[in-house]
Amino acid sequence: MPLRRLLLTPTLSTVKTILLLLSAAFIVYTLFFNSSFHSPSLLCSRSTLSPTTRRHIVFAIASSSNSWSRRKPYVRLWYNRNSTRAFAFVDRIAPDFASADPSVPPVIVSNDTSRFPYTFRGGLRSAIRVARVVKEIVERNEQDVRWYVFGDDDTLFFVDNLVKTLGKYDHERWYYIGSNSESYGQNLKNSFDMAFGGGGFAISHSLARVLAGVLDSCLTRYGHLYGSDARIWSCLVELGVGLTHEPGFHQVDMRGNLFGLLSAHALSPIISLHHLDAMDPIFPNMNNTQALHHLFEAVNVDPGRIFQQIVCYDRSHSLTISVSWGFAIQVFEGNRLLPDLLSLQRTFMSWRRAATIDANQYLFNIREYPKDPCKRNIFYMQNLRTSKNNALTNYTRKMVTDCPASGAIKNLTQIRVFSQKLELDVEEMKAPRRQCCDIISSSKESMLLEIRQCGVEELISIHLDFAVLSILNLRREKKVAMLSSLIRGVLERKQNGFEFLLAF
Repeated sequence: MPLRRLLLTPTLSTVKTILLLLSAAFIVYTLFFNSSFHSPSLLCSRSTLSPTTRRHIVFAIASSSNSWSRRKPYVRLWYNRNSTRAFAFVDRIAPDFASADPSVPPVIVSNDTSRFPYTFRGGLRSAIRVARVVKEIVERNEQDVRWYVFGDDDTLFFVDNLVKTLGKYDHERWYYIGSNSESYGQNLKNSFDMAFGGGGFAISHSLARVLAGVLDSCLTRYGHLYGSDARIWSCLVELGVGLTHEPGFHQVDMRGNLFGLLSAHALSPIISLHHLDAMDPIFPNMNNTQALHHLFEAVNVDPGRIFQQIVCYDRSHSLTISVSWGFAIQVFEGNRLLPDLLSLQRTFMSWRRAATIDANQYLFNIREYPKDPCKRNIFYMQNLRTSKNNALTNYTRKMVTDCPASGAIKNLTQIRVFSQKLELDVEEMKAPRRQCCDIISSSKESMLLEIRQCGVEELISIHLDFAVLSILNLRREKKVAMLSSLIRGVLERKQNGFEFLLAF
């Protein structure tokens, strides 16, 4: 029936036909026009995005005319003009800023912030200027930015670990990533849900654009707050955004000896350290700058493994060996359970010198550090060698005089550790697992360890080898075959270790 006739003489069937035609037309429009042309972002999956790299990140460093020259040695450790985009924001140009220094980021003078209120008694008005760095860095309109990262001039960034960590997240969504203070008292005064600025924090590009547009109104409203990070956090809260915690950011609200923190780091890769002026040199017989340069010899070889804690058991001598790769090894006489070694030894002092209850409370478990130096048994990294993706780190014992000559480790002076570069993909970063280690060879004076991936059901504990336990449950003929295979595997691992040593 012609369409003209259908329209002129409507019947029930005609109406049904017209409705079907209209429905079909609507479906076609929705599928092809509305979805394909008006919402392309809905068709773009996260898997199509290229991996995050150093060039996708822009650092904004808060500094001042008084501190920049003094803190530049810290910044030089992590900044590379060929691969790192960063800018340092100061209140004014000091006389010694005259010549350009390619080893540090370009210096930018912050805009005037005198129109914003600051009413916190005893605080510093510079908090407003530092907070407004968020707006000023975004308004530079740098190209191909996925993340803006903020820190102080005494914030030490581990850039490759930061890149890997941010690679877990979709920069097109609104993310505010960082960590709070280690100090219970500092969090109580500020917030347990705020990223502390000295430890550094990251804001996704999409969120930073919006935050920059509304920040000035927040600065007017929050004149009563103390710091810059509190102002930024308050504005983000008003936007409805919460903090995504990443334990690799470290505010370091502690003073003195950081051995306890660095020898038992979390599984997450370290991203930053702050308050470098307030900590003791992390290696003996060096000043602070020398010690950090020495640390970065290992960081530049295997950044993902730095400070990662691995525990070995020497069952024949009843020793427990705790490795903080690239930093130090601590040897304990007797068998220590792994959970007991994950808590931090109290080697540091509280950030606030006042003897209050809150000042000595932390957001992690604490165990006591041996008061007797003879019971500490610490070996510090002396040097390292590399071959392709392999590394051999050498740790020497910090000798203590007048110690009684007894025990299985009385003559042990050197520990060497063989490892392969730790390259975790995005999925492994989301669910990291501690690695295992074996004692390849041991003598009275030295020991060689190998770090490796753990077996699927392998436990890091004081027990028979997990493979041996499995063999015990087999029939006699299979036991012989599997024991032979196990012995060959052990010998091969030893041979590989020796071949690596011979290469040097």
